[in-house]
Amino acid sequence: MAVFNCKDQGKCVAILAIFVNLFIFFIKAMAAEVSGSIALKAETYHTLADVVSSLMVFAGLQIARRKTKQFPYGLYKVENLFSVIIGIVILLTGYEIIKGLWNSSPIIVTNSGFAISVLSACVLLVLFFSSFEKNIGRKINSPILTTDAMHMRADVWSNCVVLFSFIMNEVGIHIEQITTIVIVGFIVKAGLKILKDGVKVLLDASLDYNTLRKVEEIIKSFSYVVELQSLRGRNSGQFKFLEADIILKTHYLEKAHCVVNNIEKKVKKEIPNVDSILIHYEPLELQQIKYAFPLVNSRLQICEHFGEAMQFIIVMFQRGNNKAESYEILPNPYYCSEKSRGILTAEFLSKKQVNIVVVKHQFQHKGPMYVFADANIEVDTTECDTVQQYFATLDLMLPNRKIS
Repeated sequence: MAVFNCKDQGKCVAILAIFVNLFIFFIKAMAAEVSGSIALKAETYHTLADVVSSLMVFAGLQIARRKTKQFPYGLYKVENLFSVIIGIVILLTGYEIIKGLWNSSPIIVTNSGFAISVLSACVLLVLFFSSFEKNIGRKINSPILTTDAMHMRADVWSNCVVLFSFIMNEVGIHIEQITTIVIVGFIVKAGLKILKDGVKVLLDASLDYNTLRKVEEIIKSFSYVVELQSLRGRNSGQFKFLEADIILKTHYLEKAHCVVNNIEKKVKKEIPNVDSILIHYEPLELQQIKYAFPLVNSRLQICEHFGEAMQFIIVMFQRGNNKAESYEILPNPYYCSEKSRGILTAEFLSKKQVNIVVVKHQFQHKGPMYVFADANIEVDTTECDTVQQYFATLDLMLPNRKIS
């Protein structure tokens, strides 16, 4: 239970794996010496390789967390590099087992009961600890712990080969060669899978479909995201790195930053072990732009106070055209309201789906600004007295027909 309370579970499990493998090595060596079994001696040296692998796991977990000037993104892939090495060790183990047992003569042992007891205990210990290590590896998303657990689990088969050989030898049947071929098949399969997974990460292969799909759903859940243009992700050791290109329904830089920060926080909260998510965003390119002005009169004089305007003019331009396509003058339905006049008027304009509201002065109260910000409506202040003067500064024109 102490491992579960350890601050760095990966490190604690790696240290424990070293001691477990050392213990198994010593009791196998003792059993091999007492029994005189050549196969058990070979298996003892195989266990020594497990000790080396456990040391590599510990080293990988220690080195992978470091960031230096030369490696500013960390050395996370050291874990995957060591995982590839462990995969190769597994394949070499399979080769050595089949080579050793295929060329050996029938095994004659003494004190077979003691050897069988030791091997049985080793099998149970390895099964228990490999399951424990695999669970911790999945919990902290550590590929090197997971692969080491698979390595230990593969060792169960080699232990069983030797154990079965002991039992068969007791009844005078020698089938070590046949059973070894079957078991080595499982070992090679595990080794190839580990190699495949490790090499894919080293070559920056994409994250799995389910993870990318979940990230996509999180990004699209934000109302300001109009389009997710691309999404990429890769593993590096325990951690995930993500990149996304999105189009946002806002022209405010601060609002865009806020939306992106909220996306990053939600992704890191719901997807385990995300080291970073880089989001490139662009504002939505509008095909139509609607301007709204508070008016004093029909001469299109801009009202000094937004909420006191009796009417508004809404002018629409097509993108790329400097002459307005249409306009409409609307009475302000909240002109006579005694309370929240500015907020109600702002909500009225947001329902008209305007894009830019032009006013003479900044709002005295924050209410209308909050409404416009939430509706993704820009607010522009001007010193111009009339709508015509404002558009002239932008090289835009109103329709030629008279506005009344």
